[in-house]
Amino acid sequence: MSYQPDTLAPRRPVYAARGMVATGQPLAAQAGLSILQAGGNAIDAAIATAAALTVVEPTSNGLGGDLFALVWTGGELHGLNASGAAPAALSLEALQERHGGEMPRHGWTPVTVPGGVRGWADLHARFGRLEFAQVLAPAIRYARDGYPLSPVLAAGWARAIQIYRALEAPLLDEWFRTFAPDGFSPAPGALWRSEAHARTLEAIAASHGEAFYSGDLAARIDAHARATGGLLRAADLAAHRSEWVTPIHTDYLDHRVYEIPPNGQGIAALIALNVLRDLPLPGRRDDPEGLHLQIEAMKRGFHDAHRFVGDPRHAPVDVQSLLSEANAAAHRSLLGTVAHDPATRAPGTGGTVYLATADDAGNMVSLIQSNYMGFGSGVVVPGTGVALHNRGHNFSLEAGHPNVLAPGKRPYHTIIPGFLGRTDGTPVGPFGVMGGFMQPQGHLQVVLNTVRYGMNPQQALDAPRWQWHSGLQVEVEPALGTGLSRELARRGHGITVGLEPGSFGRGQMIRRSADTGVLEGGTESRTDGHIAAY
Repeated sequence: MSYQPDTLAPRRPVYAARGMVATGQPLAAQAGLSILQAGGNAIDAAIATAAALTVVEPTSNGLGGDLFALVWTGGELHGLNASGAAPAALSLEALQERHGGEMPRHGWTPVTVPGGVRGWADLHARFGRLEFAQVLAPAIRYARDGYPLSPVLAAGWARAIQIYRALEAPLLDEWFRTFAPDGFSPAPGALWRSEAHARTLEAIAASHGEAFYSGDLAARIDAHARATGGLLRAADLAAHRSEWVTPIHTDYLDHRVYEIPPNGQGIAALIALNVLRDLPLPGRRDDPEGLHLQIEAMKRGFHDAHRFVGDPRHAPVDVQSLLSEANAAAHRSLLGTVAHDPATRAPGTGGTVYLATADDAGNMVSLIQSNYMGFGSGVVVPGTGVALHNRGHNFSLEAGHPNVLAPGKRPYHTIIPGFLGRTDGTPVGPFGVMGGFMQPQGHLQVVLNTVRYGMNPQQALDAPRWQWHSGLQVEVEPALGTGLSRELARRGHGITVGLEPGSFGRGQMIRRSADTGVLEGGTESRTDGHIAAY
């Protein structure tokens, strides 16, 4: 059945036959569309959009972050893990010496190797059609010529300035010189440009990414780290490689839901779907019993993800067992009519961008990249525009845990691209919901909205959301309504109403018609989302 409550934003899906780019920033979507119209494929368009996003949405991603992608091409779904590992010098012992065993949010210590640039290069080398320099050209123009800030972007930028000013850390001086120079105030319509970012993108384009990992940019990152107390070294950058992986999946009704395997947290959404598969969800999306079961199932997914997910190169993750019916049944037996505490650590915050692309040859891409916690660590490499992420903050510090900090190890990762298919193996299309630990919760809700409740992509994204935080605490959007919130509270959930739309994630979705090939796209009403199509 179709669900369209009165509170649904009055937006409709976008349709196109030739190509489509959906992301959270209009200028980035236009960059990807321009590459499609120049003869590029969906992979070229995804790289162009991703590169542009480092310029036009630096509040959530940058050249110093990680990337994951799912690529449908040639009748097959490919997975790319372009996340980086802890530097060779970052260990529990080093953390104890530097910070008394606590991992800080900002500064050099939580900085892991940035994998995003290598991810662009690897995607292009395997699947790209146009020259790499042509694909990166729109991003370079935005950086050099400047662009006006969009409303949600401006608000996030202003918030970051307040946070960093309160920290009063000398290491952040370069961040202020780069992102808050004299005379610049991040308001909607304000113009911002970065010649340093443009030159860095040109070096990346000319070297197919090698400048970042073994050339001048790597040397500059190394020099800044040595001069300011960082542990990241040129050798760490040179050793980094992306990993092509086999996507994991589960089936729900007549659809197949794909995620990237660990060290990503996509498996949490799949576990939750498995738990729900044999439960009698009500026929209406806005039924309190159905929402209760969704929340309880999601807690079970997080229980396993936080207990077992880490870098499988260091500690094997038994994906088959975690996605088994036996595991789902065990979790299902713990669910009741009242809320339960899953006894797992509380999720945190994040800062991420997502994009989906499709072309008229059947290629489709689901791509997500991030600096984490807004601008990331706050460390900016002088003269480059490179803001480094702080993914190391997601390591466990518990000895023996699969995700415990270790040199050369990738941390538990929040960013997860999604892809929807059918159980007969045919593709439907890419989807994603960004926002830290909201992401698997967003995936679960968007998939159910689409598959169980018959919503189109725009409806599936606009529908009011819930977000589990910890214990019995659940935050809901105001549009969920007081009646539903009251019924969830009666079932034992500690309900609070969230007034910040961005905290509930921001997503995009593209579906391709199996009969006509027509593309149908939706994008978030919670951000500056945009679909560019032709």
